[in-house]
Amino acid sequence: MIGQQICALANTLAPHGQDAGLASPVPGMAVIALATSLQPAGKMPHWRRTCPRRHGSLRRAKPLSAYAKIPALASVAEFRAHLASLGLELPCDDAILPAPESPLAQPCRVGPYRAGNRWCIQPMEGWDGTEDGHPTETVRRRWRRFGESGAKLIWGGEAAAVRMDARANANQLVISERTRAGLAGLRDLLLRAHAEAFGGTDDLIVGLQLTHSGRFCRPFRNHRPEPKILYHHPILDSKFGLPPDYPVLTDGEIGEIIADFVRAARLAAQIGFQFVDLKHCHGYLGHEFLSAHTRPGPYGGSWENRTRFLREVVAGVREVAPELLIGVRLSAFDFVPYRPDPERSQGTRLGPGIPEPYDHLLPYRYAFGADPEQPVRPDLSEATRFLQLLRELGVCFVNLSAGSPYYNPHIQRPAIYPPSDGYQPPEDPLVGVARQIIAVAELKRRFPEMVMVGSAYTYLQEYLPHVAQAVVRRGWVDFVGIGRMALAYPELPRDVLRHGRLDTKRICRTFSDCTTAPRHGLISGCFPLDPFYKQLPERKALLRIKTGRPAAPEQD
Repeated sequence: MIGQQICALANTLAPHGQDAGLASPVPGMAVIALATSLQPAGKMPHWRRTCPRRHGSLRRAKPLSAYAKIPALASVAEFRAHLASLGLELPCDDAILPAPESPLAQPCRVGPYRAGNRWCIQPMEGWDGTEDGHPTETVRRRWRRFGESGAKLIWGGEAAAVRMDARANANQLVISERTRAGLAGLRDLLLRAHAEAFGGTDDLIVGLQLTHSGRFCRPFRNHRPEPKILYHHPILDSKFGLPPDYPVLTDGEIGEIIADFVRAARLAAQIGFQFVDLKHCHGYLGHEFLSAHTRPGPYGGSWENRTRFLREVVAGVREVAPELLIGVRLSAFDFVPYRPDPERSQGTRLGPGIPEPYDHLLPYRYAFGADPEQPVRPDLSEATRFLQLLRELGVCFVNLSAGSPYYNPHIQRPAIYPPSDGYQPPEDPLVGVARQIIAVAELKRRFPEMVMVGSAYTYLQEYLPHVAQAVVRRGWVDFVGIGRMALAYPELPRDVLRHGRLDTKRICRTFSDCTTAPRHGLISGCFPLDPFYKQLPERKALLRIKTGRPAAPEQD
C-alpha cells in the first residue's frame, strides 16, 4: 500500500504524460517529502505525518523551543538521526573532505567557461548603496569578501535594478550608464581579491543579477511602497494594503521594462560580466508573470502569454549581446501566503506561520508551482515546463529557489529565528531545506544537461559541507549556493576545500538580523558575527527594534 502511494505521488511530480519511474537518484520517501508540505506532528508513519490537512488547516506547529538546534547535534550520527525523526532522507557524508578528494573541488563547465569548484555565492539584495544607485564602501567590502571566499561561481553578487523605480529599496544598486563605472569597479575589485587569494581568475565565473522588484518596489523611500503589479492578487493586495482600483502595469509599460532589461544586459556585457541572471523568483516581477493567469492580453492567461516576458527579454539580449551567457534564478515552487497564527502570538512575539485562508480561491491560480487544489504543496509540473522552455531558448544555466521572503519565507530561506516582521517557523527548518534540495534533485534528474545551482543550504550550519558533498557526488545538483552564510562567513568554501574544516564561531545561525535590519531601513549585514557590523551604530538601532523599541521613523 505504501509502495503504491510512493509511485502514485512520484508520478504526480512527473511532466504530463511521462512516468517518473523509480530510476531517479531521489529516494521514494524523499519524493513523498517533496509532494507534501512536510508538517511534522504526532507519531504517525512519516509519509502520512508530512501531509497537511486540506484547505489551509495545518496541524499545530511545535513551539520554537521544541525544534532541535543544529549546534546541539554533536555528531553526524546525531544529525542523521534527527533527519530520520523528521521522516527526511538527505545524503550526508561522515566527514568534510578537502580538495582534491572533495566532490566540491571538481570543476564544472558552464557554457564556454569553466568554474574551478562547485561553490556559488548567491545574489543578495543590497540595502547599502547610495540613493542614486551607486556602490558604497560597504558594498565594495562585500564584493571583495566574495572574491576572497574561494567560491568559483558568483551568481550576480548583487541584485541590480534595471531602472530607478524598479528597486526594492532606496539604496539598491542600479545598472545604468550613470552607475557603469561603479559596477565595473565592483567586478574589478572582486577579481583582484580572488587573484590575490588564489593566484588567478581563469576558473572564476562572475555574473550580475538583473531585477525589477515589481509588487515589492520601494525605490525612493524604504517606508513607502510603490508597487508595480501585473494583476490583482486576492491575498497579497490585502496583505500589503493595495486598493481594488490600484493600477496594473500596462502592456506598453511592460514593453519599456523589457527594453530596460535588454539595455542592462548589454551594459553588463560591456562591463565584462560573463553572464546575466534574468530574475524570476521570490515574488518579483519576472516571477509574477508566471502566475498571471487572470491578466488579460499578451502577458497573461495562457502559458505562452505568461512566459512572453522571458522570451522577449532573451531574444532582445541575444540580439544586442550574442556572446553573453544567460542564466535564470527561478522559484521552482511556491505556496499560498502565510501569516502569524493570531491565537499563538504573545505580545511582540508572533505566532507560528499558518496559511492565509484560501478555501474560497480554489482552484488556486495565484502561485507558480503550487498544487492548485492544495496550495501548501509543491507541484513541479510548471517548473518542468519552464525548464523545457529555457532549453528550447538555449538557456541551460539555472539557479533554483522557492517561494518569497515577503509572504512565505519558511519555504524560501529556512531559519530557526524569524525576522521581526515574520512568523515563528511552522515546521522544523530542516524540512524546508530538504524540500528545496529534493526539488532540485528531481529537476536535475529530468534535465541532466542543465547546469543547476541549489539553495537553502545555510540552515545546515555545521553539516552544510557534509550534505553539499553528498548531493554533488550523487548528481543531485551542480553547484551549492550560499547566501546568508556568505555574509557571516564568506571564507567557508576556502576553509572547506583547503583545510577540511569550519570555523564554527563564524557559522550563520539564521538569526535573521540581515533581514530585520533592512526591513526597518537599516543596512544589511551580519550584525551578530561580523566585527565590522558589530561596531556600527546601526547595530544599536537594530537591538532597539528587536526589543520592541523602534528607531525613529524615516522622514520624507
